[in-house]
Amino acid sequence: MRTIYILSLLLLSGTLARAQDTTHATSAMRQELESAARVATVMVDGDVCQKIVTPLAKEYMFKVDPRNQWMAGDNYDVDDVAFNTTKKTLIRLSHLTSFPSDFNLWMPIDGHAGKIQVVIRNKNEMSQFWRWGDLYQDATPAMQTVLSTGRQVTVMDKPGWISVLAPVYNSLGDVVGLVEAVTRVNLDAHENVK
Repeated sequence: MRTIYILSLLLLSGTLARAQDTTHATSAMRQELESAARVATVMVDGDVCQKIVTPLAKEYMFKVDPRNQWMAGDNYDVDDVAFNTTKKTLIRLSHLTSFPSDFNLWMPIDGHAGKIQVVIRNKNEMSQFWRWGDLYQDATPAMQTVLSTGRQVTVMDKPGWISVLAPVYNSLGDVVGLVEAVTRVNLDAHENVK
C-alpha cells in the first residue's frame, strides 16, 4: 500500500511540474508576442495597408449573383506592391519571437460596420479568429476594442492559443486595421500549412 502511495505522489508531482512549466512557457510566450506586437504597431504602414485590397475586390465583396456563388472570391484582387511590402514586414516581425509565430493583417471593410477581413495571413497560417474560406467576418469584441481605442489587446480564448491584437495607424493617426501576432503553446509548425 505504501508503494502505491509513493508512486501516486511521484506521478502527481510530475504532472504538477509539467503544468507549471507550461504555465511559465505560456507567460513567457505571451510577453514576447506582446513586445513584438508593439513593434508591429510602429513598423506596419497603415497608408500602404489601405491600398492592398483593390476597388474591384471591394466592389464585389458583398455582391450576390445567383448564377455565380463564387463571384466575390473570383474577383478578389490586391495591389501587388502594397501587399508584398506589407507581407515582407509581417514576416520579418515573426522573426522577433523565439518560437513559431504569425503576424496577420486584419482590415475593417469600409461601409460595412462591424465587418473585418484578414487581408494577409502568414507562413504557418495560424489565426485564433480566421474561419477557413471566409472572405470577411464579424469583428470580435477584442478587435472592435483595438479599432475603436487603439489599445493593444491579448486574447487567449481558445485553449493553447495566444493572439495579441495591435493597432495599425495611417499617417493621419487613425487606426485603419490591426495586426494579429499569434502562436500556439504546443505547436506543430506545419499543422495548418496546406
